[in-house]
Parts: sequence; C-alpha cells; structure tokens
Amino acid sequence: MKISKRIAKQRQHREWRVRRVVRGTSQRPRLTVFRSNKHIYAQIIDDQLGESLAAASTAEAEVCPSGQNGGNKLAAARVGKALAARALERGIKQVAFDRGHYRYHGRIAALADAAREGGLDF
Repeated sequence: MKISKRIAKQRQHREWRVRRVVRGTSQRPRLTVFRSNKHIYAQIIDDQLGESLAAASTAEAEVCPSGQNGGNKLAAARVGKALAARALERGIKQVAFDRGHYRYHGRIAALADAAREGGLDF
C-alpha cells in the first residue's frame, strides 16, 4: 500500500509540474492526452475560454472500427491524425503538447508524431 501511494503521489507531482509550464491560449491551445488500457483520448483545449476545441479517441467508430485494438501505438497514431485533421478544419495549426503524467514514449509519442505529420506544429 505504501508503494502505491508513493507512486500515485509521484504521478500527481509530475502532472502538476507539466501543467505549471503548459498553458493553452487562443493562439496556441493545449493538446492534452489521456490513456487507459483499452483506449486513448486526446483533445485540444483553450484554457482562457475553458472550452474544448477538438477531440478524438479510439472509442469513436470512425477512428477505431469495432474489432480493432484501441490500446496500441497504431491506434494512437490514428487518433493523432484524426485530431490533426479536425484541428486544421477549425483553423488551429499550433498547439502546446500536454502529456500529463505520462512519459513521452510509446503510445503518447506515437500520437504526437502522427499529429505532427497531420500538420500540427508543437
């Protein structure tokens, strides 16, 4: 129990450290990521207005059809491309990447690389 509490506290501090630096503005909104074992979710947020501008996840049928795994790097790349396309439709080209308490590797890095290839500037 003591170890799990310590790990949870470390995650919380890591998230606070990242969010203290990364802010979303109207010119450069924040791209935030949440991952679970089955799915990955990403959204672009304007913190000044407090609203979500675009979102994509593997829980959506057009991003990840039924029967396909939504918890791997391929699915994260599909989410990144879909999010970049939706952001460009709304005229968003520059974002600040908020990885939360996740380390920048694996699915998080795959999503970010696909969003860059889709036309977003980090």
